Amino acid sequence: MPTSISAGFQTFRSNLEITDLQAPVVATRQQRVRDAVASGLVVLDSFLTGSYARDTMIAPLKQADVDIFTVMDPRYYNNQTPQGLLDQVREHLRVTYPSTPRVSKNGQAVTITFTDFKVDVVPAFFRNGGGFLMPDANAGVWLKTNPKQHVELWSKANEYHQGDLIPLIKMLKAWNRAHSERFRSFHLEALAVKIFTSVTISNFPSGIRFFFARAQTATTVQLPDPAGYGGDVGAYMTGDLLAAANQSLLRAEGWALEAEAAIADDRIDLAFDKYRLLFGDYFPAYG
Repeated sequence: MPTSISAGFQTFRSNLEITDLQAPVVATRQQRVRDAVASGLVVLDSFLTGSYARDTMIAPLKQADVDIFTVMDPRYYNNQTPQGLLDQVREHLRVTYPSTPRVSKNGQAVTITFTDFKVDVVPAFFRNGGGFLMPDANAGVWLKTNPKQHVELWSKANEYHQGDLIPLIKMLKAWNRAHSERFRSFHLEALAVKIFTSVTISNFPSGIRFFFARAQTATTVQLPDPAGYGGDVGAYMTGDLLAAANQSLLRAEGWALEAEAAIADDRIDLAFDKYRLLFGDYFPAYG
């Protein structure tokens, strides 16, 4: 059991990772799904996206979604609604997966629910002028996006922080999961990328506290899609949800400050207790 802050955060980082045993399972499964889509539909390109591609996925794998972006032939766009495209992809996948696992729609993707994790298939089209168009069946519109740029932007930001930004983002996602998951995953990640622009992460305790302090203001203003294609990625956060999220951020900042104060007083055991309040069982117990 760790007895120092550095050892505690090292164990914390390890607890957030999917295991080496699980990683090959993800790789094999997603390839089979991609092959299933391409077996009867004309697919021009397909690639992994989402937190798996951005390297921000956290354990356990059972609670994770592996996103596959499939760029379809334009023939499927003509006279097609976003809902119609998702229906077509879902019915096609049901040929390969007729009963188990469950195949359903979630508004922007077709979700295949396996016993160990989910795979989201996002059908899309190349967009004139760059990027892609993906369906939003709930709003009945086509959304502009470019997930490949998100991966590049996250990677460059992580390099700027000498490899510390991605681990810190995973820590923030652990906090979000431990406290009602009020933030959508991509929104939380984009907030972190924005907040840490041109700011040095000197260590994880101060970086975490800095995020919670700045995010209370950052959530009240628009956050454009970092790739420049979509709108405000935090547009869903209004009213009671916004108030509850900011209350969670304020409480988290308080715990982070108390943990740093405990570190300064050489009360490492107390600091561990505060970090366990922040991150739940992801953060190890002291001693």
